[in-house]
Amino acid sequence: MPRYKILIEYDGTPFAGWQLQADAVTVQGEIETAIEKLTGEKVTIQGAGRTDAGVHALGQAAHFDLVKPAATDTIRDGLNAHLRPHPIAILAAESVPDNFNARMSAARRHYLYRIVNRRADLALDRLRAWRLPRRLDERAMHAAAQRLIGHHDFTTFRSTECQANSPMRTLDRLDVTRDADNVNIEVSARSFLHNQVRSMVGSLALVGDAKWSADDLARALAARDRAACGQVAPAEGLYLVKVDY
Repeated sequence: MPRYKILIEYDGTPFAGWQLQADAVTVQGEIETAIEKLTGEKVTIQGAGRTDAGVHALGQAAHFDLVKPAATDTIRDGLNAHLRPHPIAILAAESVPDNFNARMSAARRHYLYRIVNRRADLALDRLRAWRLPRRLDERAMHAAAQRLIGHHDFTTFRSTECQANSPMRTLDRLDVTRDADNVNIEVSARSFLHNQVRSMVGSLALVGDAKWSADDLARALAARDRAACGQVAPAEGLYLVKVDY
């Protein structure tokens, strides 16, 4: 059976997340429906990241198998035709070896969290960024973020509903930069715990607002206690940007 990898962009606003759910509209569910309409085959696709409700993607990856081979351009264009009007776009499709797995073969995942730091409400970025009206100190946020780099027990920044076998993760990058009113938080790792990025961002926002210091953030990490975490940043500011293989 030929295996295909697809590269996907989506606005997560109308979906109950990536993962298939019986009584909800999900990204996975809509793509599987589109594949069946295009090929006549019922398939199960596997994504590189199980994004939550409201989380967006610029470069989600997924794979699936077909009984009958199809041209990759036909898969891309045909799926896009059947996905309309859902805010999901198949950017590319390619043939991959049988041992490729979009989730397990991933070497690194890259996320972006967008904060719009201004007093005015959001118009164009509504449901696509987190608005914080008080001026944030992005330099303090970046300096504190470096305390989380490396291999740690991230229990503090892990959802109580996380199903991962271990809270140990290696964080490769956590950068905070400003461009005018936009505070961008870029984070990279091979894998993440459930709600890890949004939990770290919420705590970093406390640093930026001078409510926490870098030492407070480090103490929260060392506590290995979910109760030590700051607020969890809302889903709408988070984007799965890219998956490396």
